[in-house]
Amino acid sequence: MTSYFTITFSFIFLPLSILLYAVAPKRFRWAALLGTSLLFLWHLSRQLTLMFLASALVVYACGLGIEALIARRDRLIVEGTPKKEARASCRRRMRLVLAAGIVANLLMLFLSKYLAFFCEITRAVLVPFGVDAPIGIPPIRAPIGISFYTLMAISYLSDVYRESIPADHHLGRLMLYLCFFPQIMEGPICRYGQTAEALYAGEPIKRGRLYEGALRILYGMAKKIIIADRLNLLVETVFDGKAAYDGGIIAFAAILYTIQLYCDFSGAMDVALGVGRIFNVGLPENFRQPFFSRTASEFWQRWHITLGAWFKDYVYYPISLSKGCKRLTSAARKACGNRYGPLLSGGIALFCVWFLNGLWHGAGMQYLFFGMYYFVIIMAGGLIEPVAQDLSERWGIDRAHAPYRVFQTLRTLVVIFVGELFFRAKGLPRGIELFSTLVGSFSLESFADGTFLALGLDGHDLLISAAMLVLVLAIGIARECGKGICRPAASLPIPARWSVLIGLFLLIVVFGAYGYGYAPVDPLYAQF
Repeated sequence: MTSYFTITFSFIFLPLSILLYAVAPKRFRWAALLGTSLLFLWHLSRQLTLMFLASALVVYACGLGIEALIARRDRLIVEGTPKKEARASCRRRMRLVLAAGIVANLLMLFLSKYLAFFCEITRAVLVPFGVDAPIGIPPIRAPIGISFYTLMAISYLSDVYRESIPADHHLGRLMLYLCFFPQIMEGPICRYGQTAEALYAGEPIKRGRLYEGALRILYGMAKKIIIADRLNLLVETVFDGKAAYDGGIIAFAAILYTIQLYCDFSGAMDVALGVGRIFNVGLPENFRQPFFSRTASEFWQRWHITLGAWFKDYVYYPISLSKGCKRLTSAARKACGNRYGPLLSGGIALFCVWFLNGLWHGAGMQYLFFGMYYFVIIMAGGLIEPVAQDLSERWGIDRAHAPYRVFQTLRTLVVIFVGELFFRAKGLPRGIELFSTLVGSFSLESFADGTFLALGLDGHDLLISAAMLVLVLAIGIARECGKGICRPAASLPIPARWSVLIGLFLLIVVFGAYGYGYAPVDPLYAQF
């Protein structure tokens, strides 16, 4: 059981988890969920589950410590201590406890995921100075999902510090919030206030929610197994192979990888949200038709939404609203005017967001480049936007008109495909090599003579992938228009409801990419 898409998970673990939850008394259903979540985590990461337990205990203790200091501050005020003095006396200790909890979690993440990478960078920096000492680091396997529950742990402590939520005195409920099994591998990154109470409530499983959850799970599995796993054959051949390809093939592979990543990741989110729906836990949506975006900034408001929201609330705003940035904004307004002045301080916060975003995705220079790529694109967009608006008004261009919107969408798709090319490359040098070939040796000759069909996908594979993509696109358009698919399907007559479920299941069985010729593909985002 290495993912949500294995037979073990689909036909053994998940049904047994639902059954155990259903038969348990209401007051113990949270314990059933916690037990199955810890079992799932243990099966994924074995003894490294201990790292999660250590993290949960640190977060629990620090949350209670912050709450105790808040109570002490309030007690001092009631006893007559001036508010400013009482707050100042407790704020420093609260910050120390918060910092201790955050540092402890980040240290575990760093040691398991980034230590070897930074040691390699340190060695490369020292070589020009005549120091060439290999730094031996024992291989450490990062627990699956550590990046996700680390951010959730930090958000919990930060929200307790901000007094947005009270500290949880129930260790089991806090642990369940951090390791609920549908979200432990790839998210979504939830806030404590979004799911903790629902996880603990133990609401009974109802037919309507069970159907809606099952339908969403099957839809996610279809995207993953029919499209993403099938496209992996060509993507691996081009990106991981040693052979030279022309620019047309590289562009084609970059487009297919973007589609693969979307279907893989959003498919996993469909499974997670479907399972959450069964247990009456409303996990937040993580995708909102990202390929309809008209700017790179909008794309990241629609793609991996919970990660972007996390960086916005816990990195961007604290930096941009800090005293130093506010002073810088005031100075920049005087020097550059109200239009461009705020972009300077906002740019500092944006740089931090995208540096950390790139680093969060992986320990590699290609990921840091990926973050800086979007930082430059989004900053450039902010600088150019006022000029583009002025020119549009001067030339009488209606920016809300369909042709201009189509142009914006196509332009944004190019930005996305290029970014994913570097993201998928095996290292930054390989990414630069592929991009150079794409730009310098672009050719469609491989498509004209049919040699692209020898890269892992034949006409049958492409036809199946294209047909399924049409279905995904149609559902995406319906969602963009505010129309879901699960609840309307659940309101159909019983024969029609079962026909939809059985039809989707048969679609996966008949057209899924598995068996001879297809290697199992682990969820792509689980490694980040």
